Amino acid sequence: MTRLIAFLLATILAGCTTAPVTSGGVPIDTSRSARGQDSRVLFLILHYTVADLPISMKVLTEHEVSAHYLLSDETPPRIFRLVDESRRAWHSGASAWKGHRLLNASSIGIEVVHPGFKLGPDKERLYQPFPEAQMQALIPLVRDIVQRHQIRPDRILGHGEVTPSYKEDPGPTFPWRRLAELGITLPWPDAARVAAQRERFAALLPDIAWFQRTLAEHGYAVEATGQMDEQTQRVLMNFQMRYRPERHDGAPDAETAALLHVLTNPIQAP
Repeated sequence: MTRLIAFLLATILAGCTTAPVTSGGVPIDTSRSARGQDSRVLFLILHYTVADLPISMKVLTEHEVSAHYLLSDETPPRIFRLVDESRRAWHSGASAWKGHRLLNASSIGIEVVHPGFKLGPDKERLYQPFPEAQMQALIPLVRDIVQRHQIRPDRILGHGEVTPSYKEDPGPTFPWRRLAELGITLPWPDAARVAAQRERFAALLPDIAWFQRTLAEHGYAVEATGQMDEQTQRVLMNFQMRYRPERHDGAPDAETAALLHVLTNPIQAP
């Protein structure tokens, strides 16, 4: 009798099982899965908002720009998900990196509530630090996204790197070196190698065409004009903000050349 009841119950439950359907109600079979697939997300782009939390939230939820995540400047900080990771957020604009363009379609964007800079007494920009509490919240989020989507370390970038013509965030105070030392981004340029190359380039600085070629090899979308034009200055400035934040005037100098050389000529593992 007990076996009969169990059989009848199983039959009833099997009959009540609903086959998977699409959001539009079309029945589908999900019993098989293709081997040849990966995440659509190739890049992680970091931003700052240059606004307080209420303004940042209003802009990112009620206007045409958006981001997947917004990290507040509260104590403790909160992480808001504004766009599901399966959907495209409008955060990187006319962006490009290593041949990939319009990165909104292939990236996740994180906005950090941060003022960017304040103007000093001589109207100079005084870039503000990122509070430690924000970094303690941001780093686990970055790790989680990178791990789930298997984002390559060289594709964790700032808005200014992928859109250097008019952006510079997250700016020179963002702790890129810390992310490198944690193994999240690419290893930081070796100081000894940079020093050796700086001495070589101080004796003979490469021409602007070299800088443009090497910046493009690194990843930037920079046109090879052979001239020290505005686009080259903006790209150099953003490169320096990440790798030499104490001086980011966009001038092509020996240290910038050394950093570029080391980054584009990594030591190959044996």
